[in-house]
Amino acid sequence: MAKRQHIPVVVVGVSGGPDSAMLLVYATHIARQYQVRVQGVHVHHGLQAIADQWVSHTLALAKILHVDCSIEYVKVDAASGLGTEAAARNARYQAYEDFAARTGIRHFLLAHHLYDQTETVLLRLLRGAGVQGMAAMAPHTQRGELHFYRPWLEVSRQNILDVTQQFAQETGWQAVYDPTNTDPKYTRAAVREMLVPALDERWQGWRKNLARHSRLMAENALLLKDLAQMDYAGLESSTDNRSFALGKWRELPGHRQANLMRYWLDLQNIAMPTEARLSEWIKQLRQLHQMGSDRNLRLKHGNREIRVVNGRVVMVSGIQKD
Repeated sequence: MAKRQHIPVVVVGVSGGPDSAMLLVYATHIARQYQVRVQGVHVHHGLQAIADQWVSHTLALAKILHVDCSIEYVKVDAASGLGTEAAARNARYQAYEDFAARTGIRHFLLAHHLYDQTETVLLRLLRGAGVQGMAAMAPHTQRGELHFYRPWLEVSRQNILDVTQQFAQETGWQAVYDPTNTDPKYTRAAVREMLVPALDERWQGWRKNLARHSRLMAENALLLKDLAQMDYAGLESSTDNRSFALGKWRELPGHRQANLMRYWLDLQNIAMPTEARLSEWIKQLRQLHQMGSDRNLRLKHGNREIRVVNGRVVMVSGIQKD
């Protein structure tokens, strides 16, 4: 009996807009040449009345391309305090994780392009992001077992719109346009509608310059990670990475202490604190008796807490928020 051939599957996140729609078109065309199966995933956020129409529109595109398309319904937590954009993004990635858990598919293509990248750099610059934040979106990222690829980070949106128009002429299928993308009450749209036109008029090459800046920051972020790994190796860390020797950490220069703290928090998938909060933590750890016996240090962050026990910096889980 012949052994059944395993065909790899790649998922494309499809909103029904021009960017993701054309990514699905191109991915489908290329994948068939390499015996790879492509499937679409559309996340229904339920934030707008026309969301149901986007579902049918996306399914119509999938039918034209002869590919499967899964519809994932989510509920955006508007009361999370993150803002609508961030809450919707979290819900979308959770939908991808749920889809992956259900299907076993681990590889996703996302349609972020050059304009998205440069807007992200602008937003993070305005928010005071550090080196890692200024690296913006990477061509490949991993969340647990899921892999996300962004093949169009150096492709301009105008090029995408041009092929969208050509596709419409050939098939009759028209991409949808999300009105929130131009509504300045949303942060990214405000950058797009208020700052970008002025930059386009005065500095026509600004997008390529910011993209280059992002790549340089990504390289610098890797260097900082390499340095942190070398420093961390000398801290007598526990096997579960939950603790390290305070005295060894204090032997490092100040800037490397901060870099290592960020690395240690990232190892445990903890959201980075603000720069001011991290600086305060470092200040307290520097002033504490080396054995941690002069006072009961407790640095709370979400449902975690940093303590010093017998000369070791320890991360404790399950602490109730204040």
